[in-house]
Amino acid sequence: MPRNSLAEWFRTLAEVFRTLWSKGVFALALFVAIIAAYIFCLPADIFKGTSYSTVVEDRNGELLGARIAEDEQWRFPPADSVPEKFATAIVEFEDRWFRWHRGVNPAAIARALAGNIKAGHVTSGGSTITMQVIRISRKGKDRTVKEKIIEAILATRLEWRYSKDEILLLYASHAPFGGNVVGLEAAAWRYFGRPAYELSWGESATLAILPNSPSIIHPGKNREMLLEKRNSLLDKLFDKGVIDSTELVLAKDEPLPDSPLPLPQEASHLTEYYCRTAPGQRIRTTVDIHIQRQVQAIADRWNTEFAKTGINDLAAVVEDVRTGDIIAYVGNANPDRERPGGKVDIVRSLRSTGSVLKPILYCAMLQEGELLPYTLLPDTPVNINGFSPQNFDRKFNGAVPADVALSRSLNVPSVHELRKFGVPRFLELLRRCGITSLGKSASYYGLSLILGGSECSLAEITSIYSKIAASYLDVDGREDGRMDSFPLKDKCALWWTLDALKNVNRPDEIDWDLVRSVRKVAWKTGTSYGFRDGWAVGVTPEYAVGVWTGNAQGQGVPGLVGGRTAGPVMFDIFNALPSAVGNGWFPEPSPEDYMTAEVCHESGFLKGASCEHVDTLILPRKAVRSEPCPYHKTIDGVNTFILPPAMEWYYRQHHPEYSPHIPENRKDIAPMEFIYPENGADIYIPKQLDGSVVGANFNLAHRIGGITVFWHLDNEYIGETRLVHQKLLTPSLGAHTVTVVDEDGNSLSVAFTVR
Repeated sequence: MPRNSLAEWFRTLAEVFRTLWSKGVFALALFVAIIAAYIFCLPADIFKGTSYSTVVEDRNGELLGARIAEDEQWRFPPADSVPEKFATAIVEFEDRWFRWHRGVNPAAIARALAGNIKAGHVTSGGSTITMQVIRISRKGKDRTVKEKIIEAILATRLEWRYSKDEILLLYASHAPFGGNVVGLEAAAWRYFGRPAYELSWGESATLAILPNSPSIIHPGKNREMLLEKRNSLLDKLFDKGVIDSTELVLAKDEPLPDSPLPLPQEASHLTEYYCRTAPGQRIRTTVDIHIQRQVQAIADRWNTEFAKTGINDLAAVVEDVRTGDIIAYVGNANPDRERPGGKVDIVRSLRSTGSVLKPILYCAMLQEGELLPYTLLPDTPVNINGFSPQNFDRKFNGAVPADVALSRSLNVPSVHELRKFGVPRFLELLRRCGITSLGKSASYYGLSLILGGSECSLAEITSIYSKIAASYLDVDGREDGRMDSFPLKDKCALWWTLDALKNVNRPDEIDWDLVRSVRKVAWKTGTSYGFRDGWAVGVTPEYAVGVWTGNAQGQGVPGLVGGRTAGPVMFDIFNALPSAVGNGWFPEPSPEDYMTAEVCHESGFLKGASCEHVDTLILPRKAVRSEPCPYHKTIDGVNTFILPPAMEWYYRQHHPEYSPHIPENRKDIAPMEFIYPENGADIYIPKQLDGSVVGANFNLAHRIGGITVFWHLDNEYIGETRLVHQKLLTPSLGAHTVTVVDEDGNSLSVAFTVR
């Protein structure tokens, strides 16, 4: 209702009350009843129960996709306003006195009545736009004189409730435009392939004609009549000075639309997601349609290539580091290509994580002072209650710096890290990072948690990498507090993590010099057990990009490795993204964010008393908790670097320069060590398919090559070994002890239980 007339209306009403009171209570009561009936005759929401299409837009309001309404009509949710060209055209064509009447135009009704009498049948109804809004809202009603009167009454009531612009918006949002197209927005996209505010005068005039007789005239029917009516309307707009002669000629030259056009499908899986979770709503996403198209094209191209090798599905997501906004979302590439899993939205699906959680553990241990960047980690065979992890290349390094273990994605050192950190602590850390799918207990996941023993979505993994960068940069462009509970906050620990990830190189997978990105990227690959999932997730100061490759239905493919498949896609996406000014890397931490300390050059631990070669590093402040170097000893006045026997046996194979000074008969330096099993371990001896039991290999490392070692099981002599100290044993169920004695008289025992 126009606000400036309210006071006048109430004053008039009060005067009527006083007049009726003077004439009697009955007249007053009757009048009150009539007024009340008039006030409440119009429902609060005249289009209540109307179903709308689900409309998904990009960050600037451009249409990404839409899904039809429940009643099978293309009816977009009401927009905020009516484009000026269409508003002008529809008022001129339908109701030129719309801006002045109060819902009913007596002159139009009289003119229509005279025309109908003259023609001998109904040729015009004299309805105003306001009356048409009422008629549309009362769908299914017969067009009778009685119904016309009701429409007129309700139209006057509607005029008191809404402004003229609001009424015009109701009309534009619900008027029929032929077929199953309802509303201006849907019509603009279905007939012209663009939003209503971009329509020309000719297009706007065409759509202004359609609601008058949508079943008789529409772009696929009676085109000559439609063209005639459109051009007649354009002439009227010219006569009134709305358009000039040039605009008139150009508008008349525009062709009429043909059959309805398909709607955009820029992010089909994202549209499907909102169709399920927010049906009938208009969703403004953070996606950038221009970046979306580029990422979609890259994903489609790679997916076409991978499909030739049996890798049918590919997903990608791009997140803005500074805001946490998803700016590109490819739930699955080539969604129109027929295949069993093409409709699966992989971005939100749970998949085995492979190795992509390793940087989180590395950063957390740095933050807590339980690890330093170059700390040597054991990389020797290990069997923990039947869990025996292997590195990708099935080789062992003996000992490897923590940052190298991360950049090379070595599995065995990561298991040792998690064992030290604790599975329950790590599980809680992952939940605080934002992973919502970890609903089982720590004992359920076990140490395999770090190697893909859990499932997570690509969206959440990419978000964590984005938060790592955002936490380091100390940015959060949103008001939802996305960084408030993020547990990785130590700037120095984050910097070392990003520094290690920028050196990721998997020589066992591919030569990445051939796919060099123009940018530095901190990135990590992952491959799940059975070659079912390939991951690559990377981050720069601007973007986080996550890519998944595989088969949505779960079948593995030989060669489906994260570095070979998802990695090249990820770098292609990074190269396509717009770069910020400077295109730099993460700056080094500020002095207030770290401490400096001397670190042993060989072991990566804090400098010990016997360490001679040291490096001065910036470290997280909690690094003071870290232990000093355990591998340097002073023997006979000589400082020497000595690893435990098991680590030494493998380490020496990769480091020929390793030559510790160990005098004979030094009892404080262990000459040998069991590689398998660990003392106190539970071991499992499986049966073969034929029911036979082969046994388990017991492994021993000895510092002296070629020495003879004598083996005993539960004090019973069972044989000797010389060059390779390995014994195949088949102990019975229960507790046992294996004792070894070398030819120099050194002995070592290990207790274990066969389950």
